[in-house]
Amino acid sequence: MTKTINFPHDDATCGWYAALPEPQPCQRLQGEQQADYAVIGAGFAGLAAARRLAEHHPQARIILVDAQRVGYGASGRNSGFVIDLPHKFALEHPDPEHKQRLLRLNRSAIAQLQELIELNGINCQWSHAGKYQGAVGERGLAYLDHFEHLLQQLGEPFRWVEREELSGILGSHHYSRAIYTPGCYLMQPAALVTGLGRSLPGNVELLEESPIQRLERDGRGGWILHGTDGSIRTPQLLLGTSIFTQEFGYLRNRLLPVMTFASWTRPLTDSEMRIYGGQLDWGLTPADHAGTTVRMTQDRRLIIRNTYKHVPKYGKSTSDSMRKAVQASHRRAFLKRFPQLVNVPFSHTWGGVYAISRNFTNFFGQLEPGVYASACDNGVGAAWGTISGTMLADLAVGAQSQQLSDIQAVTGMPSLNPPEPFLGFGVRSRIRMAAWNSRSEL
Repeated sequence: MTKTINFPHDDATCGWYAALPEPQPCQRLQGEQQADYAVIGAGFAGLAAARRLAEHHPQARIILVDAQRVGYGASGRNSGFVIDLPHKFALEHPDPEHKQRLLRLNRSAIAQLQELIELNGINCQWSHAGKYQGAVGERGLAYLDHFEHLLQQLGEPFRWVEREELSGILGSHHYSRAIYTPGCYLMQPAALVTGLGRSLPGNVELLEESPIQRLERDGRGGWILHGTDGSIRTPQLLLGTSIFTQEFGYLRNRLLPVMTFASWTRPLTDSEMRIYGGQLDWGLTPADHAGTTVRMTQDRRLIIRNTYKHVPKYGKSTSDSMRKAVQASHRRAFLKRFPQLVNVPFSHTWGGVYAISRNFTNFFGQLEPGVYASACDNGVGAAWGTISGTMLADLAVGAQSQQLSDIQAVTGMPSLNPPEPFLGFGVRSRIRMAAWNSRSEL
């Protein structure tokens, strides 16, 4: 396989990452290396896979390699929700057992992350805060009614939160109603991912800023991973590369690269907190999936996330002018919700690329002998990446479990995409139509 890899090209304006202390110098791939297992991609999936491999084989040499610093990619750029409930589309699956499997998997991931945070003292604003799903107008309220029906079918606890109570929590009168579900956790994603990277087992070697440019069969059933200044020989390769899996020749024309954007404020001052009038540490997702996600962090920052772009060249599909336009859109959404904070500026606006599939199906499994992948989280990456990476390691070493059976039952093959230019036109049109239809909820 000789195709040149298109690398990540993330912006340098991620607020989560900027809020962290300056990272220590990293170790890079240099010279010819041998590994019992190699894992590409040090996000939630890759970190979990490497950790689990080390638990199974504490004497093995495991190399985890990433093109960027840990926490700099998609896993450190999300809105900081670790969601237990299946995604909106998965909630509509006709098979109740399918949804119960997803619940079990997500909750196992949450328990796993909590144990690691406590064991390793990872300071990442981890909080069992639950989640609000909010509606502004009639369109959003109709979605909330449907959400209530799905939760009742699933037998999951929830409660309605009316405007007056909601405004006391959010510091905003913008929302009509919300449904609160208690199982979601909130966190600082870049802090969590970098903390997981620092606390890997001793037999996992983390190599950062070491893009793998090419994969080559070694003629003995294994692989050679070629980097700029070195290579890795390994008999077993695990890919925690999400959308970039297609760059290595797998799942071609089955994944869609989509970027979503967020902006946040600097921390509010004491006087601004009094003007704000709401609580700390909450998260709200829109009842209408194309609406606006809002968060208030433990360190007093308000976050607005909306706007979706089809990015076939990943970060290179964006520009400074695009981010300025996105920030202006975020500002309008912010002032609709918090007009009393008109003098509070945004300090950062950033994007993150994730993979979706047209049939909303996640891939998990063996791609060919010796190559395994978890790809396409469909926008719920923290929990899914953690459990799918863990189970991918189990699959690679032949360890059977109920969780492995569950994840194999709920995953499959993402559907094929139409060829360009029809794909790009269709995706862009779909995004524009969703934004137009959901304009009252943005």
